Amino acid sequence: MSVKVLVTYGTKYGATAEIAEKIAEVIEKAGNTVDVMDVNHVDGIGDYHTVILGSAVYMGQWRREMVKFIDRNATELAQKKVWVFASGTTNDEDPVKDMGGRLFPPKLKPAFDTISPIEITAFHGSIDVSKLSGFEKWIIKKVNAPVGDHRDWEMIKDWGEKIANNIK
Repeated sequence: MSVKVLVTYGTKYGATAEIAEKIAEVIEKAGNTVDVMDVNHVDGIGDYHTVILGSAVYMGQWRREMVKFIDRNATELAQKKVWVFASGTTNDEDPVKDMGGRLFPPKLKPAFDTISPIEITAFHGSIDVSKLSGFEKWIIKKVNAPVGDHRDWEMIKDWGEKIANNIK
């Protein structure tokens, strides 16, 4: 039985959007109807059975538009099956461990307590220095963050399959 799924994301330079698109592709391949969109373009979630929320993380901070969306829609999201991912770390550590148990901003705890996401995870991100501002380049250099694309597409695909196998 096909269900309607929303994969929405907050991104700055597009790497998190690409992760969202890959997750959507996997879920759609399993026979579901999937809409993928920037959180700034989501008008409502009423028609969706399952919602996947993804946010880029910059300097430990989630995208503001995603935080606002979750806060604004927590009650309605609590009526859906919700999965959450963050992306951003670029070192060799496991991305969940690298975030030090801080998979989402502490101010979202009340919203997530209401929503009860099925799972919250993290993926490695991508840093394309050609897209960064001077300040961002300075920060990256200062903290010695590895640049380049560190996304693990197999891990992302596997997580999408996990979601697809749990949609009912």
